[in-house]
Amino acid sequence: MEAESAEPEAIRAESAKPEAIKYESAESGSVRAGSLEIDALRQWFRGVWAIFLKDLHLELRNRYALNVLLMFVLSSVLVVTFAIGTDPVSTRTQAALLWIVITFSASLGLGRSFIAEEERGTVLLLQLNVPGGQVFAGKLVFNMVLIFFVNLVALLVFTFLLNTRITDAGLIITTLFLGSVGLAGATTLLSAIVARATGSSALLPVLLLPLLYPLLLSVVRATQNGFTGGTGWEGSGDHLINLVAFAGVVITASVLLFEHVWND
Repeated sequence: MEAESAEPEAIRAESAKPEAIKYESAESGSVRAGSLEIDALRQWFRGVWAIFLKDLHLELRNRYALNVLLMFVLSSVLVVTFAIGTDPVSTRTQAALLWIVITFSASLGLGRSFIAEEERGTVLLLQLNVPGGQVFAGKLVFNMVLIFFVNLVALLVFTFLLNTRITDAGLIITTLFLGSVGLAGATTLLSAIVARATGSSALLPVLLLPLLYPLLLSVVRATQNGFTGGTGWEGSGDHLINLVAFAGVVITASVLLFEHVWND
């Protein structure tokens, strides 16, 4: 009887082995798939970082976009200061003047990201060696860092020369950052579109300004709330949400369209 009962147990044990093997193979397969996804993600970020460092090193060497942005900001703020003189100016007008200067400086300086690749003849090299998504992300991050730095300089010069008082620095910095993200997202795709056109430097502001109209409405109101007499964070919630939504829509659309623009 013991031998007879042992035989079914042995048979059940043998039949359970394939199930265990299947489970182990499925588990190891999912682990390998997860590791491959992590490796692919790391590789993608390495490509983005390489594009960012390339543009950063070239900019630090040539300083074309940085010089154009800073000189335009400084000269524009000086002209505004001389034009206003000692007349009192409302905080809404001050915020509008600040973002007019920032917007036009961005349209002049950030458009060089792809135009410079065309001039150096490196577009084909990038197309053959780097996926389009990595190229766009790397240049987007570079443009964001560049315009945010210039925006901070513009704000400091503007507040110093116009004697503008800031009551909520956190709100102003947040608005500058979100505005920089939206500006960089819109400018990066448009600069890729107009890079191969004749007179591309003059064409970019014409295409960019109508697209930035929703952004400008929100950044001006949010910046005004950060100056003296403003409502601060209380009255800026809707405007900040609009800035986040604008940046998300523009960057998402740019990611979807960039492959077609880049490989055309």
